[in-house]
Amino acid sequence: MSTESATTATPIRSLTEKDRFGRAIERRDGLDFPFYNGTPIELSAGKWIIVWASVAVGFLALIFIPQPNNFVAILPRALFVAIPLAVLALVAGRWWTALFRKVRGVDVLNMFFFAALNIVITFAVGGLVAALFTVSPNATIADAGSAGVADTVALYVGSGIQLVGEEVFTILPFLAVMYFLFAKAGLSRKTAIILAWVVSSLWFGAAHLPTYDWNFAQAFLIIGSARIALTLAFIRTKNLWVAAGAHIINDWVFITFAVVGSVAAAV
Repeated sequence: MSTESATTATPIRSLTEKDRFGRAIERRDGLDFPFYNGTPIELSAGKWIIVWASVAVGFLALIFIPQPNNFVAILPRALFVAIPLAVLALVAGRWWTALFRKVRGVDVLNMFFFAALNIVITFAVGGLVAALFTVSPNATIADAGSAGVADTVALYVGSGIQLVGEEVFTILPFLAVMYFLFAKAGLSRKTAIILAWVVSSLWFGAAHLPTYDWNFAQAFLIIGSARIALTLAFIRTKNLWVAAGAHIINDWVFITFAVVGSVAAAV
């Protein structure tokens, strides 16, 4: 597939302050999301479908390749990231890197802020859902630290890779929905963002159904609502590294508590 077919294109229209959300949501740094409005290039509807399909293929590799331990699990976790990014590079050429921007000091602060926000949302919504429904544990976190030091190190490495993949898994569909709603359906940028935010959160929640024994309340209400904060990290910074960093901090906090608990129980 030729990368030149995704040639640079003039944006559908210039972005104005009226098109943006307030400063609490979007920084006034002049940055915008890539690919939805012809900047830095335009991906056709067909290419977006291919990209979204590659996201699904990466997910299938993650859940169907056997993972007997955290060392072996690094392979499917890496494929989860590599497959969709490789396909994006095929259809977008060198512009695929528009998802990732340079990380500055303020971006690191944003990672910790959105990780903390996500933890607060998870506990708040999780407590409510647990009061109304039966919830299932996350086996990966529950077992953290039980297989020895080396396996635990592999868990941190592999989970870090997977969490970058989870951001790719969510943000590419977010941008695809934005493209279809803004460029094809003619909706406003703000409306396209909100609807893409909801759709990609539901998509993310659905992907967690196998993790939580097909518990729909847990996957969609707890995981889906927590996803709102992580996607907000990308909406605010336009940088997938920030969303991934917040996600890694969030999950590593829970993993670390589980590891400490496992060590304490073994003493």
